[in-house]
Amino acid sequence: MRIAIDARELGGRATGVGRYLANLLAEWRQLPGAAVHELIELTPAPGEARGTAWEQMTLPALVRRAHADVLFAPAYSGPLRPPVPMVLTIHDVSFAAHPEWFSWREGARRRLLTRFAARRAARVLTVSDFSKSEIVRHLGVPGDNVDVIYSGVTRMSAPDEMREPLVLYVGSVFNRRHVPELIEGFARLAPRHPAARLEIVGDNRTHPRVDLEAMIARNQHTAQVRARSYVPDAELASLYARASALVFLSDYEGFGFTPLEALAAGIPVVVLDTPVAREIYGPAAIYLKTPDPALIEAALARLLFDETERERLLAAAATVLPRYSWTECARRTLQAIVSAR
Repeated sequence: MRIAIDARELGGRATGVGRYLANLLAEWRQLPGAAVHELIELTPAPGEARGTAWEQMTLPALVRRAHADVLFAPAYSGPLRPPVPMVLTIHDVSFAAHPEWFSWREGARRRLLTRFAARRAARVLTVSDFSKSEIVRHLGVPGDNVDVIYSGVTRMSAPDEMREPLVLYVGSVFNRRHVPELIEGFARLAPRHPAARLEIVGDNRTHPRVDLEAMIARNQHTAQVRARSYVPDAELASLYARASALVFLSDYEGFGFTPLEALAAGIPVVVLDTPVAREIYGPAAIYLKTPDPALIEAALARLLFDETERERLLAAAATVLPRYSWTECARRTLQAIVSAR
């Protein structure tokens, strides 16, 4: 079978969807069952925009030219008139569940394209039971046309380094992830622990815009907090090797990669108490009811300085992490694609 793949998310700095697709492709190259299929990665030409116009006009033509039997669209939307059966992955529907988090134009575009693409797809894939329930509720897709396939967990490889009182946030910065509250909670802890540091790694995509740099500059503990939009994988692996806590206070996710990456690297995590967080992380996290800075301060103190609590969470992580395998994710995803023909 000839499988066309919308691979535009592999270009530039890989975000969650790009990493999802990159891991699937890496597994398919090694999976014996995938060798009988031809995987055709379709991307915009150099310098060509990779947005909606390319998706709706250029991509269908590329699929036809490739004589593909099926199209895999891993990034929320695909052609509204796909020339072959299409399998679509929708990671979450935050744009439909919480339109207030998006500009009017961006939210409307996402809702329109994802809703119609989902209804035209032969199969819809998603990454959690929570996300499936949201897709059914907000997009009107029949539940029996949606398959839940958990993503895998990526284990960062780095030389052994000493753990430091280092707190991480890793991921794009959205308003729903409460990074300002994290900064404030850390600032409450910092005076008593001058060696502690907070590293924020992720592109600032807040709307309305939150000026994190200005917020950090106003803090009297500026030297202990740093925010960067991106770090190379080698440096990220080093941060994971040295950190003692990761905080990911998200109101809404379809899955949530980085807390699992942290657990796999031996770092206990703090998350908000949401249905999807309970589903994905189980007993391997500290859960906060609200992103209150006082609660964040207390949780950080437990993770950084309470060895018993750290050991409890990491022992729980050993029972949770085996659920998330890129090999299994790739096998089941390929099965769904092949069966859609």
